[in-house]
Formats: sequence, C-alpha cells, structure tokens
Amino acid sequence: MNGHTSRISVELVPRSAESVAAEMAEVDAHLPWVDTINVPDLLKFDLRSWDACGLVRQAPRATGTPYPAIPHIRAADVDPDAPLAMGEELDQHGITEVLVVSGDDADYFTHHTYPVDAVDVIRRFRAELPHITVYAGLDPYRQGIAQELRYLERKLSAGAAGIFTQPFFDTSLMAAWARVLPEGMPVWWGATTVTSQGAIGYWRRRNLVAFPTDFAPTLEWQRDFARRAIEFAREREQHVYLMPVRASVADYLSGVL
Repeated sequence: MNGHTSRISVELVPRSAESVAAEMAEVDAHLPWVDTINVPDLLKFDLRSWDACGLVRQAPRATGTPYPAIPHIRAADVDPDAPLAMGEELDQHGITEVLVVSGDDADYFTHHTYPVDAVDVIRRFRAELPHITVYAGLDPYRQGIAQELRYLERKLSAGAAGIFTQPFFDTSLMAAWARVLPEGMPVWWGATTVTSQGAIGYWRRRNLVAFPTDFAPTLEWQRDFARRAIEFAREREQHVYLMPVRASVADYLSGVL
C-alpha cells in the first residue's frame, strides 16, 4: 500500500468470534468512513490476531468488499526454527499486511517466548512471505528520538514498508516526529481513549506518556483528538488507526467525521 491514499483503521480487540462479529456490525452500520481494521494479538484471549482478521474479512459490509485487515504479530512468539506459523492463514484469509511488534515482556512468565526481536521477524516475513506488506512499530516515548530512529532504521533495513505509532495525545508531538521520519514512508498515526485517572496513571507508568496540559480523560476530548489526528494524517497523505479502550466503537467514534 502506498502512503498516498489516506486510510482510517479501527483497532478491535479479539475477545471472541462473537465480539468481533458484533463490533464489525457496529463499524459497518455507524462508521462508513472506516476502511481498515487492525487487530492486536493478546495472550489473554484464545483468538489469535490472524484468525480474528479472518473473521473481519468474512464480516458483511455494506459496500460488499471485505475490509482490509492488519493483524499484529508478536515477535517474541515466533519460533526461529520453524516456518512462520501464521503464513497459511494469512494467505487463506486474503490478508496482505501485518504489523510486527516486539511482544509484551510482562507475559513471559506464563507464556513460552523466544529470544527473537521485531527486526528478525520482519526479515523473515520478507524472505518467507514476500507478498505481504510488513509494518513496524514506533514508540515515541520509550527512549530518546535518536535511539528510536536508529531502531526504526534497522526495521526498515530488514524490510518494513512503513510504521504504526503508539497512540499520541498531542498533534504538536506528532508534528515533531513527522519532521524526522523518512519522507514518503507510510505512517499509521495512533489515537486511543484514556477516560479515567487509573488509565492516565497506567499510560504514564507503563508507556511513559507525557499528556499535554489541555488533556481531559473524557470521551469528548478523545473524540475531538481523533478528529484532529485524522486531519493531521490526511494533510500528509498518511493513515490513522483509532483504538477504543473501555468504550464501545460507536461511543468513541460516532460523529467524529
């Protein structure tokens, strides 16, 4: 996919086949401007991201064309000595894009993982499934800009075609990053809902986010920010993904566009 048609994705949590079907119906009924779905791979649920994306591809849609679906692949789950486990399913479901993320180290005690990082897995996708477009993650908070850009360069050298950012809460910070990212590279800018003091604490502690002074943990603020993020991406012919957390898709995004 090139960076020249602005796309809008909604991130859906794969709790169960039923929840995916219900949320897809909601997106189709209320959010005609959403054209893509991305799905994280969360160990607490049985449904893997690529299987959930298969359900997304089968969901009825008013236009009659299946939604493009982008599963997240956790690098730490990928066995370095076996073929990519999800390759067959991706092809079977007509999935042509994936996002490779490192994988959450908080899960390592309860779940078997491998000493494999995102760069290794991106390289393997390019070698084993060259027809799949691979995106890498970009985290604007975890380390300094120079280190994060160096890490990004390694992922791009391995074959990543573009990036998904961690969610932003400030278009000024987005603009600062936009100025240092490689020109013409497809970028999916993230926005999410943070609607309680507990959630603010989590994002500060876990993701090292500095919230802007005008931030408010209300759906109204998040909706307004989603609108600004979409505008920001469209001006640059880039993309946006919107991630509802503890809010229904319709509550978060109805009336945004």
